[in-house]
Amino acid sequence: MTKDITPEYVLGDLRYLQLLARSFPTVADASTEIINLEAILNLPKGTEHFLSDIHGEYQAFNHVLKNASGAIKRKVNEIFSNTLRDFEKKELCTLIYYPEQKLELVRCKEPDLDDWYLITLNQLVRVCRNVSSKYTRSKVRKALPKEFSYIIQELLHESSVEPNKSAYVDQIIRTIISTGRANDFIIAMCNLIQRLTIDILHVIGDIYDRGPGAHIIMDTLCDYHHFDIQWGNHDVLWMGAASGNLGSIANVIRMCLRFGNLATLEDGYGINLLPLATFAMDVYGDDPCDLFMPKTNASDSTFDEKTIRLISQMHKAITIIQFKLEGEIIRRRPEFEMDDRLLLHHIDLKRGTITLDGKEFELKDKNWPTINPKDPYALSIEEEDLIRRIQHSFEYSEKLKKHMRCLFRHGSMYQVCNSNLLFHASVPMNADGTLKSIRIEGQEYKGKSLLDKVDQLIRTAYFDSEDSPEKDFAMDYIWYLWGGKDSPLFDKSKMATFERAFIDDKAVQKEEKGAYYTLREEEKVCDMLLDEFGVTGMHRHIINGHVPVRSIEGENPIKANGKLLVIDGGFSRPYHAETGIAGYTLVYHSRGFQLVQHEPFLSTDQAIKEGRDIRSTTIVVELSSHRQMVKDTDKGTDLQRQIHDLEKLLYAYRNGFIKEKERNEY
Repeated sequence: MTKDITPEYVLGDLRYLQLLARSFPTVADASTEIINLEAILNLPKGTEHFLSDIHGEYQAFNHVLKNASGAIKRKVNEIFSNTLRDFEKKELCTLIYYPEQKLELVRCKEPDLDDWYLITLNQLVRVCRNVSSKYTRSKVRKALPKEFSYIIQELLHESSVEPNKSAYVDQIIRTIISTGRANDFIIAMCNLIQRLTIDILHVIGDIYDRGPGAHIIMDTLCDYHHFDIQWGNHDVLWMGAASGNLGSIANVIRMCLRFGNLATLEDGYGINLLPLATFAMDVYGDDPCDLFMPKTNASDSTFDEKTIRLISQMHKAITIIQFKLEGEIIRRRPEFEMDDRLLLHHIDLKRGTITLDGKEFELKDKNWPTINPKDPYALSIEEEDLIRRIQHSFEYSEKLKKHMRCLFRHGSMYQVCNSNLLFHASVPMNADGTLKSIRIEGQEYKGKSLLDKVDQLIRTAYFDSEDSPEKDFAMDYIWYLWGGKDSPLFDKSKMATFERAFIDDKAVQKEEKGAYYTLREEEKVCDMLLDEFGVTGMHRHIINGHVPVRSIEGENPIKANGKLLVIDGGFSRPYHAETGIAGYTLVYHSRGFQLVQHEPFLSTDQAIKEGRDIRSTTIVVELSSHRQMVKDTDKGTDLQRQIHDLEKLLYAYRNGFIKEKERNEY
């Protein structure tokens, strides 16, 4: 019993303790729960898995999730190090990752299927025992599929080495086979292994854009057992589009067309692009739109020449509409200080040039039929009509609503978890290393207060259904977060979309990064930020994504003497040539941190048929001298508070402040 419990202390919390007594109405109930919680505190901490900048690459994402960044492969190698050959271990791993598909292949080629079932089921039981060993029986039981719950519990907790139990365990497995349930049971065991290998999944932003399957990734996340998301700029762009912000909608469509990614819009969310296609064919029917060809991989593109031409026309059409819509926001929000992004009125339509900062540039595209020289930012009647119809599709897509609710429920601008500060991109800073004050609606915000304010504005834009000045500002600000210079999700001098598209001059295309991206290399700056967000502990870290680490150029993802880790290594295919790899993932288990560097994932089909796992290199970031237990984590702190409250309740029972009751009295 905690010594600092006194009658005065108990009396001060008496109302709370009376409420707690409803759940634990007797001394025995409270004591049992204390024993249970104390035991949990002394289990090894669960494995945390960190991913960032997935960008719609659903096949690679699903594979990394299934193999837990190589953790399952490592466990199989440890368990069967000298008893299985390499190709047998590879076959077992592939089965665990893709049980349904692998079983189909096995059934076609295996001559003695019952014998294969017997061997495989015993192997899976051993792997499952290993991955479940750091959890309580109660937690494992909650993760079990209902139809096999009792059988799996028996197999996990009864040893086949024990002579009295050997025949019992063996007969369970044989009966599973003889009753024709082997396939279903194997699938259930493999899924359980995957689930128990990762305790918590942290997604450090940018699920959307570039790749073809962001909606598939969101489907997976919505059903995942325990995860959180730190929003990235691409995620917030989609959140803005789902809120009905027209600037965000235009950007989302432009990005999808730029990468030939119609599947997410049309198949994933049912967004009707017919109005845009009709408009583009009418206005740009004779325009080759060469600058707007989709960035598709020639080897895997499913588009024919006619479709590519239509996508290019649609891409150009929505790009011009985007500049007009953004111009409206910039002009009504002078506080955004983005007048340098108002470029359309600097175009000389007759000469096909634009003048920026006193210098004239020739435009790579001189056909601007929808620009009104008297008001370049005004939408035509046809443009106004089509963007409103598309807006309606975004606002009424049920699948998009489901995924946005998931992003809001499990997401935030930042997260502090187990001495780690997670955020996608930046905390705006001055060049001297101090936090930069940003004025929003007449008030100054910086550091933690800035990210908290931004979080609140994003939620207001989506959830506030009443027209009000607050709602209107939040709707515009959610667009600002995509490309505003003081946005903590962007933090660059400008979003040079226009310059990259139309001006052949690298100097004007350059986007200067904010001071944070340089200062984060310094340990003292990272310590200051960790203090700002209230992160405590002997081993503290900041974990970022957003800016790809160019490993091919020798850049190190571990910065500031190990205080900061950047885990955007280029999941997205378009970045593979720039980074030289296909992404990083970070694994934080009871022994410490491991950064895993991945080579490009070829395909799910090759992974199943050929056992082609992602080739990964593990970098030890930090190993602890002692194994971390649940009591060393945030969850442990919460459990210790619960234990202390229960000890106060016991004191109240034993000293007559509260009377014990039967459960049915409540």
